[in-house]
Amino acid sequence: MRNSLINPLVYCLAFTSGTIIMSVELLGGRILSPWFGSSIYVWGSIITIFMISLSAGYLIGGRLSLVNANLGRYGLFFILAAFTLIPTIYFGDTLMDSVFVRIEDPRYGSLVTSTLLFFLPTAVLGMVSPYSVRLLVENTNHSGHVAGRLYFVSTLGSALGTLVTSFYLVLYFEVNQILGTMVLILVVGGIASIATFFWQAKQNVM
Repeated sequence: MRNSLINPLVYCLAFTSGTIIMSVELLGGRILSPWFGSSIYVWGSIITIFMISLSAGYLIGGRLSLVNANLGRYGLFFILAAFTLIPTIYFGDTLMDSVFVRIEDPRYGSLVTSTLLFFLPTAVLGMVSPYSVRLLVENTNHSGHVAGRLYFVSTLGSALGTLVTSFYLVLYFEVNQILGTMVLILVVGGIASIATFFWQAKQNVM
């Protein structure tokens, strides 16, 4: 019962996390371009910040998974990621205006802006993968297989996020509409995980 309920949920949420990470990264170029252009410098800044924030998220998520890993805390990652995306929607333009006035060089301006807008949500989403592995692993002998399957699912989500965002979403929707939908998806995913945690706890008591 545990595996049949928890495992599909964790894989689904890991897939969702991978999709949103790449979607936000691609939207980052669209968000920054009116102020800093779309040169290789800008994309270099975006990719660098995403890589650093993901590495920080992996480290933190792995550390947190060592202490009483459960779906309740897992769900909080998604809700926290949603809330850290909200400032990009409502204050992104103001922040970029401020940075643009103070830093004329588009290389460093885009680097600072990418850090302020994307570091926190990406780091939180980066925490999902190592924590997912911990939730899925029941036998350490199978940990490598579980990790490989989890990263396969997550990376598949990233590929889907890349294609869907670049081929379709940006053609039909405003950037803030796409980000707002991602916030909603993350909150729903987080609530689903927390609800499953409490349901499981209730079943254990019974």
